[in-house]
Amino acid sequence: MSHAIAPLSAMGVEGLDNILGGGLTAARVYLIEGDPGAGKTTLALQYLLTGIRRGEGSLYITLAETKAELLAVAASHGWDISGLEIVEILASEEELQPDNQHTMFQPADVDLGETTRAILAEVERVKPRRVVIDSLSELRLLSQGSLRYRRQILALKQYFIGRDCTVLLLDDKTADENDLQLQSIAHGVISLEHFSPEYGSDRRRLRIRKLRGQKFRDGYHDFNIATGGLQVFPRLVAAEHAKLTEHHEDRVLQGDFKELDALLGDGINYGTSTLLIGPAGSGKSSVAINYALSAAARGERTALFIFDERIETLLRRARGLGMDLQPYREKGLISMQPVDPAALSPGEFAHAVRRAVDGADGHAPAKVIVIDSLNGYMHAMPDERQLVVQMHELLKYLGHKGVATFLVLAQHGMLGSMNAPVDTTYLADTVVLFRYFEAEGQVRQAVSVVKKRSGKHERTIRELSLDGGIRVGEPLTAFQGVLTGTPVFKGESELLTRRGHE
Repeated sequence: MSHAIAPLSAMGVEGLDNILGGGLTAARVYLIEGDPGAGKTTLALQYLLTGIRRGEGSLYITLAETKAELLAVAASHGWDISGLEIVEILASEEELQPDNQHTMFQPADVDLGETTRAILAEVERVKPRRVVIDSLSELRLLSQGSLRYRRQILALKQYFIGRDCTVLLLDDKTADENDLQLQSIAHGVISLEHFSPEYGSDRRRLRIRKLRGQKFRDGYHDFNIATGGLQVFPRLVAAEHAKLTEHHEDRVLQGDFKELDALLGDGINYGTSTLLIGPAGSGKSSVAINYALSAAARGERTALFIFDERIETLLRRARGLGMDLQPYREKGLISMQPVDPAALSPGEFAHAVRRAVDGADGHAPAKVIVIDSLNGYMHAMPDERQLVVQMHELLKYLGHKGVATFLVLAQHGMLGSMNAPVDTTYLADTVVLFRYFEAEGQVRQAVSVVKKRSGKHERTIRELSLDGGIRVGEPLTAFQGVLTGTPVFKGESELLTRRGHE
């Protein structure tokens, strides 16, 4: 025996509807909770305006905010709410203007029973399909007791059930944090959080705490309040994008230097991640850009997410190494997005990467992603311990999509012992190690591949030069202890200065 699927009432926020599996089950009562400023009113207005666009009558019952305040919120987002029925209950006398088109209830000390009857009377008058009651804190104060308050909320719930009306109850969490009465009564609970990190702009995130009879994506999801309403960034779940029938790693991306490709076992496999790790200025970003340029020359798009330097500086530095990125930028084959870790949440960053890979940002789908650097990405984390978990999901997603991913990570120190701010070497499929070393009174650079999961690679160490362009020399077989920073030269001195410069 088949069961009919209950219709869904879309919230009108793309990311949130994605988390909910399409929207809320219609004709039920839901709780939207959050501290003041978390975005409850904005979300409620988006929900009602979505109903109006779909031909569903919508009613906003406000017990706290005035009509003028709601109009100001709508104006800040460029919304026309002239078709929205707004009812003010417990309005002040100053709001009783002759040209006011909305119902007003006096006096301000109306008891709970009269307030509830006023709400029901307006619902009977408008007969809406979508209702918002803002906010329950006023009903809680009028109740003057938890038992009476619970009974009134249960009465409202029973009233709306069977009337083909979906109701959002807004609550500002002014009650005791342990008061779970509302959550137990509602069919679903969406919790909005607003917090400030130690440095940078405020962050917002939401969580579906409860949703009866409906599958949803659990966990925390970052969101912003921008002009136009809430922008929700669903938590990335890599397993949802797995395609077991595709073999991306059969394709190989090669750079401009056969010596570097030889180190990597003939190149970088698509669908894998490559970690470029070493001290500052050792050539990590330059090598990543070289592979990005090679992909663009093949007609494949690369998306670079730059945390640590200005785009103009990167372009100038690349030109100094003989890599002119501008023509490919103009063709849309290379896109460069600066990232401010103090302003961008991890969820928004992952969303930007997904848009690039899916081609939803106005360009062709990206086949190569460069994140420069993980140090900057780590600073965007609300908790640094989350970096590894989020990076694991992101790399798995990019692997499923067949993207060649380059991660740049700067280590602390210059010579000798090196320390990374976070250990991500086990997450990457390939690890390329960069080092400085001293030889004949000069500071030189070396590159080696210490790990590659998808095939064989050279075990040698080669000299790397960035003097006017990228050059990779022959294996440094005449040295011993290059990775320590102070190697011992075992060969003939005239061989030393030739490597990496010829």
